[in-house]
This record gives sequence, structure tokens and C-alpha cells, in this order.
Amino acid sequence: MNQDIFDPLFQLQDNRLAKLGNPLIEIDKIVKWSDFKELLNQIHEKKRKSNAGAKPRDVLMMFKGLIIQNLYGLSDDQLEFQIEDRRSFQTFLGLSKHQRSPDSKTFWTFRNSLAKLDLSKKLFDEFSNQINTAGFIARKGQIVDASIIAAPIQRNKRKENEEIKAGSTPKEWSSNKKSQKDTDARWTRKHNKNYFGYKDHIQIDNKHKIIRDYVTTNASVHDSQIFDDILDKTNTNKSVWADSAYKSERQEKSLLEKGYRSHVQRKGKRSKPLSKIELKGNNTRSKTRSRVEHIFGSMTDLRKKSIRCIGIQRAKTEIGLMNLVYNIRRMCFLCRENPF
Repeated sequence: MNQDIFDPLFQLQDNRLAKLGNPLIEIDKIVKWSDFKELLNQIHEKKRKSNAGAKPRDVLMMFKGLIIQNLYGLSDDQLEFQIEDRRSFQTFLGLSKHQRSPDSKTFWTFRNSLAKLDLSKKLFDEFSNQINTAGFIARKGQIVDASIIAAPIQRNKRKENEEIKAGSTPKEWSSNKKSQKDTDARWTRKHNKNYFGYKDHIQIDNKHKIIRDYVTTNASVHDSQIFDDILDKTNTNKSVWADSAYKSERQEKSLLEKGYRSHVQRKGKRSKPLSKIELKGNNTRSKTRSRVEHIFGSMTDLRKKSIRCIGIQRAKTEIGLMNLVYNIRRMCFLCRENPF
């Protein structure tokens, strides 16, 4: 327990921060952190060889630290400093004024453990259960889209890139070099610009604008390849919106067979441009489809839609946490708008 709650001076400071609009107080009230503990405890299930050394940090405190990191777009070093410096962060984590913040290496190790155990999607799903339990179930159809998440560009030779694309690692690379090379990220081209990294494929509901499901892939995977994987059968409405990248005869037939109503943007061809009626229909559909762009815009404000990690497993963890933090912020907004 944080002993500072008995300190009148600190209590006055916390009350003043609450009046000024401390978002962490709102998050702490809405999120049921104990629901995550069983999943997070897997990190410490490995038997220790001895009792020597520092005891492992509380998993919920470490998890809440990563929430802060994504909420404010902090590096590991900045996270350590800001927790030491900011009273609101310490209160959120349950640290007393006598306790030190976990250092940057501890946060890195904890996040790496999440990646090794592939827990980010399970944590996301656990919070989705909390959202549904609160009454914000998926309604009014769904919107599907994908966003490129940039990763550090790899300066490889042409032959090395050819080997990587073929699924092998260049033999001349040392073990140290391999650990610093991202062989999972890929190049893609969009709007005549080249991008290197991964993609965050998401599906949201039209009513609450909550991310209901997501898939992380390298950037070269076409958006339409993930379409069927993230459609939500539980949505109360069968309408589906998506941009023209998802449009094909096969896809339209598949949606119809599954009972969905397609509102996918039409696309023209050089030999057959869209008619005025088709353009008007696209404009109408885009008014709904654009809701998903608000989400990616929100993520850009926080993290600039880029990550600094190596490998698909760590990318999945980073992107999963980004999606989770968005849903937490959205849940707070919905609870303000719909007080119980």
C-alpha cells in the first residue's frame, strides 16, 4: 500500500491534480487492474536459481508503467526519469516517496518478457472483456483499416536483403550483428513514398469507435489479406466499411456469403473511371469510414506511429500496447459521456 495517502500534504497535492484534470486518476478508477494479474504473473513463473539479488518488481506496477510510457510517448530512459520526477506518476504506480522508480533496463526487460510470452494480445482481449462488461458492446457495424508503423531502417547490402527475403539470415553476420538487425520488417510503397516497418490492421465498431480486434504484420502484407481475419461476428449490425484497397470481386462475394453488407469504397480503372453516382456513393461511405482515421491520428499524436524495436514479436508487443492504451483512453471518454 502507498503510505503517502496518509500524508496530508501529498493528499492535498493529489486532490489539486485531480481538479486540474489528471488523466491517470480517471484511468485508475475505470480499469480493473487485478483482472490482468493472472496473465502478468506468468512473467515470474520461472524458478529463481537463488534468493540472491533484488526481488522482482510487482507485475501490475510494471504494467502500469508501460501504460504511462505509451500514454505520454516516452522512451525507457524518459520513463524512469519522469516517474522519479512526477508525483502523479508515482501515485498511479503505487510508489511511496521512499521508493525508487524501476530503472529503464527493468522496464525494457519486463516488456521483453511480454514479447517472449506473447501476452500483449491476451492483455488487449482482457480489457476488451472489461469494455463489454461495462455495456459498450460492438454496435452499428464495423470499420476495417490498416496503418503503417515505421521501424528503424536497416542498411543492408543488396545480397543480404535477397537472403532475408528468401527467409534466411546472411551467414557472415555475427551473433551480435544478428541481434541488432530486424529481419522481419519489410518495405512497402504508399502514395509514391517508401516505408519500412510493420502494419497495424485494426477493426473498430462504428458506434463506440473502440478497437475490437487487430493483427500485426510486416508492412509488405496487403491490407486485404487480413480482412477476413478481423471481421467481428458479434457486432449487432452486419455493415462493413473499408477503403478501396479491400475491394475485389472475390472479397465482395465472400462478404455476401457471410451475411455482411458491404460498404467498401469503389475504385476506378484507367479504362473505366468512376461515374458521378459512384463518386457520390464513395463520398457518403467515407463519412463513416473516416472514423477509423481518427484513431490512427490519435496514435500519431502519442507515438508518431513509429517504434524502435527489433523483430516481429517485439513489434507485436509495442503495437498491441498502443492499441490497448487507445482503448483505455476511449473507455474513459465513453464513461464521461455515459455516466452510470
